[in-house]
Amino acid sequence: MELTTADAAAARAELIASIKEYAITYGDFTLKSGARSTWFIDTKRAICRPPTLFRTAQLTLNVLAEEVTTIGGLTMGADPIAFATAAIAQASGRHLGAFSVRKEVKEYGQGGRIVGSLTEYDRVCVVEDTPSRGTSLKAAIEAVEATGATVVQTLAIVDRGGSASRVVAPIPFVALITAPDLGLPYEGGLEYS
Repeated sequence: MELTTADAAAARAELIASIKEYAITYGDFTLKSGARSTWFIDTKRAICRPPTLFRTAQLTLNVLAEEVTTIGGLTMGADPIAFATAAIAQASGRHLGAFSVRKEVKEYGQGGRIVGSLTEYDRVCVVEDTPSRGTSLKAAIEAVEATGATVVQTLAIVDRGGSASRVVAPIPFVALITAPDLGLPYEGGLEYS
């Protein structure tokens, strides 16, 4: 089910409000990249609330490329939105698989890094909750491509750093919202050690 322009705008406004209320913390933080920042976004604190998760999944489905057959990315950043989007898609009549990429190869059981619905024939959207640089997206792309599947789109809930689109190029990148949408600076505002 595709959202109308008005419904998409309302869902996006709800997502922004929820992230501002629940997910942004101010202080002195070291990011995964090693950069220092005076603010941090823990997007999962907002999107894992049922109304926000539902609306975020709707927004994700609304911008998902038509050719995408499965969605996922590095665990934990991708998990809530990948699985919720697949569930909303099914309720809307679109079959969409979901998967997680483990950070490390599992040495027992069936092993491997990919868990869930992913085959070599899939056309994939790699998702991340809050990329600063895009390196987690890139790592997930490499793990997916190692299976033989084709990554056709990347997506962020919040583009924190403003550089993810360059890191994943030429694969198309879309962000539901950006740091400036939250009144925060892009990567240029970060302090590097």
